[in-house]
Amino acid sequence: MPDHPVLDVRPLGFPWETADPFLFCVYHDDAYPAADAQMRPAASLAGRTLGSDFSRRDGWSMYHGETVPGFPAHPHRGFETVTIVRRGLVDHADSLGAAARFGEGDVQWLTAGQGIVHAEMFPLLRQDAGNPLELFQIWLNLPARSKTAPPHFTMLWSGNLPRTVVADAEGRTTEVTVIAGRCAAGAEMLEPLAPPPDSWAAQADADVAIWTLRMAPGARWTLPAAAGADTGRRLYFFKGAQVAVAGQAVAQHAAIALRPGAAVEIANTGETEAEFLLLQGRPIAEPVVQYGPFVMNSEADIRQTLEDYRRTGFGGWPFDDPAPVHGRDPARFARHPDGREERPAG
Repeated sequence: MPDHPVLDVRPLGFPWETADPFLFCVYHDDAYPAADAQMRPAASLAGRTLGSDFSRRDGWSMYHGETVPGFPAHPHRGFETVTIVRRGLVDHADSLGAAARFGEGDVQWLTAGQGIVHAEMFPLLRQDAGNPLELFQIWLNLPARSKTAPPHFTMLWSGNLPRTVVADAEGRTTEVTVIAGRCAAGAEMLEPLAPPPDSWAAQADADVAIWTLRMAPGARWTLPAAAGADTGRRLYFFKGAQVAVAGQAVAQHAAIALRPGAAVEIANTGETEAEFLLLQGRPIAEPVVQYGPFVMNSEADIRQTLEDYRRTGFGGWPFDDPAPVHGRDPARFARHPDGREERPAG
């Protein structure tokens, strides 16, 4: 049908397909085992390619970690990372001197801008049970005018995120959580917390939205239309058995491209909860040249980035360990580059 709200449905891969202004989205769902006293998996690491283990052997990976799983110090320039940790903990450290332990629904939003080095490690604290970790990491591009903006570190604590639970006519519920972009959900208008100042999401007409949806079995909810006629939007169905989107059955986990100007009814037609991630935004519509962890607008920009990183190390690494973890205390915290400390309420 020429005006059907669903434009395309594609199976989820690794990473998930995205569209401008998003560059990348990866979903990590690792069933880490019980830990030893050093916050490492209390399991044999034999057969894993340590330093580059994406095997999902036994349901988990070490990634670039060699003792504690995770991603030791590595550089970025020219875009932002938005990390949504649904279960488990992440230990952050960066070349600005910031450090954080976050998880259980918290979001870290990091503007790499002109250049930053950071580490993202996954400390395993429980020695008497498993240590599941579930997170999204989303790369959001920056326009050319902001690619060399100062780096910026932001924490959005779970308890501060706008969320609501909406019941349909049969009383079946949908929970909506907003990370970016205002959302009309039932009788409420959910207003997002402020994104970093140089983010594309901070532009009034960028129409950026990052929402998560959790639907009870049988629930129905109508996704409101996007504000912009040229906004790109993708709905990622990643948990649950089967759903219907604008009446179209989707029986496998999928990336669903939607027409921006249409409100879209989503129905969980399965017998278990269904969960979705929505990514939308008006395209930046500029050239994209990526070289590993750097995303710029031209090959010349990439050459300059490599030269800058060789020369400056993007500020150097202020920690003794390239893969720092922050001890056994499970309390979440953030220490900002200026020394200010914050902890989530409650």
